[in-house]
Amino acid sequence: MAFTTDNLILDRQAILQKITRMAFEIYERNFEEERLVLAGIHENGYLLAQLLAKELKNVSPLPVDLMEVRLHKTQPLQHDLTLTPSPESLKGTVVVLVDDVLNTGKTLAYTLRAFLEKDCKKLEIATLVDRHHPLYPISATYTGYSLATTLKEHVKVELNDETFGAYLM
Repeated sequence: MAFTTDNLILDRQAILQKITRMAFEIYERNFEEERLVLAGIHENGYLLAQLLAKELKNVSPLPVDLMEVRLHKTQPLQHDLTLTPSPESLKGTVVVLVDDVLNTGKTLAYTLRAFLEKDCKKLEIATLVDRHHPLYPISATYTGYSLATTLKEHVKVELNDETFGAYLM
């Protein structure tokens, strides 16, 4: 199925509005912190983390660091998870794990251990679209758009070209 206005659920303007609201929410919950790390899951989660970091810098004085999380999404236990840049320490740091779509929670669940081992102060989750099909005990702290879908439907988020938007497939 192609990206068309028929299956568009969030256009560029709507996504940017959601990102602004999420940035304000992140700041409101963390305004007393010295530092914040946005850890985006490759590829769209990282692109969303970049957009959130830019907006956080516009709405708050919080120092924000970006980190990219890479893992094999279909066989996460058979492959290494990598954090780039590799953090020297996250002790006492708030980390917001960012992904574009929260479906079952599996991808986010497999990333938690890497951050728990780094002894971060608090671990929160931000997602642009929450589909409400939890199979793992994961819920988003910050959600741009909540959408009830069937298991057969898919949500595709495009954040880097002329088809910028969220689509129901």
